Amino acid sequence: MRKKIKVHDLRLGMYIDELCGSWMDHPFWKTSFKLANNKDLATLQQGGVREVWIDTSKGADVAAQVGEVSAEEAALQTEKILLQAAITEQKAEMRVPLEQELERARKLQGKAKQAVMSLFNEARMGRALPMGEMASLVDEINESVARNPGALLSLAKLKNKDDYTFLHSVAVCALMIALGKQMGITGDTLKSLGMAGLLHDIGKMAIPDEVLNKPGRLTEQEFDEIKTHSLRGWEMLKDCPGVDDVVLDVCLHHHERVDGTGYPDRLSGAALSLFARMGAVCDVYDAITSNRCYKAGWAPAEALRKMTEWQDGHFDESVFRAFVKTVGIYPVGTLLKLKSGRLAVVTDQSSQSLLKPVVKVFFSSRSNAPIAMEFVDMSRTQDSIESMENAAKWGFDLQKMTGIC
Repeated sequence: MRKKIKVHDLRLGMYIDELCGSWMDHPFWKTSFKLANNKDLATLQQGGVREVWIDTSKGADVAAQVGEVSAEEAALQTEKILLQAAITEQKAEMRVPLEQELERARKLQGKAKQAVMSLFNEARMGRALPMGEMASLVDEINESVARNPGALLSLAKLKNKDDYTFLHSVAVCALMIALGKQMGITGDTLKSLGMAGLLHDIGKMAIPDEVLNKPGRLTEQEFDEIKTHSLRGWEMLKDCPGVDDVVLDVCLHHHERVDGTGYPDRLSGAALSLFARMGAVCDVYDAITSNRCYKAGWAPAEALRKMTEWQDGHFDESVFRAFVKTVGIYPVGTLLKLKSGRLAVVTDQSSQSLLKPVVKVFFSSRSNAPIAMEFVDMSRTQDSIESMENAAKWGFDLQKMTGIC
């Protein structure tokens, strides 16, 4: 069915059958296509086109006519934030060197781990949750991320099977804040994203430990039980003072996928909020880069490659692209071999290019011996990256050798 709608009523997933107005009012070479990414949506809403024809038999309908007010509100909120991020110049924050922030980040991680352990224990016992303490913790994590996001994020993968659930929550909190900053989100909404990351897995406290930490393959029944954690977490938090709609949304829907194959509600299109889409990316990235009781974590750069392969249907394209900008093509802690034969570990991102990070060289592959450590900005040198390397294959403990995790 064809419908004429205002441009500001457009949603991702709609099939545009005709753009009303002159071809000079828009940059698209075709006038019939499915609206699949936020860049095209922002271009349309900022251009000269005021109305479009959509075909609801080939794509999503107008949200208000679907009868889901919450989905409509979520879609409008998503568009507003993404549009703002698309047209707003980011203010550069004063960042400190990674090594300067690492020690503070280590202390903060230890403090955060204890706080989350205590919080989750209170949740397991059905007691009131100390949300004031959690809000202060989110503020501290936000400050660390502002000083240098790589410090706390590089520590995030150092987890064991006993503290994984707690440190995973701390890591996702930091990732949500860093991603939010990249997307132009500020103020109370940014704090809510951090709180959402901290609390997104609280429902796992309702899952028996023998299932949650099982080293072998889960049975279908056990996996079904694991999947209840998002709803159980939402139930724990829904009447908790200090928990807003952003936190509840991410807690309930961080396992949803944009193609509607996720859980618990199989949401897709306009019904899936921006915040839930952000939570999905951050949750998966930290999970697959962490050592678990049943598998070793992937290197950060390899994890991004895998997520790129899964992106179609799993993650929101614009959110994933912003996430890559957040952590870098070569995230902090990635081991690289340079054309000069030197081995280096990534310590920071360059402002010039995602493909040319700041690295710390420490070893010569040609002489097979350590060399004097030095920082090199790959955007300011004639040397270049030859390949990514596996630290284990070289027998390196990067944390001991370079101070970088």
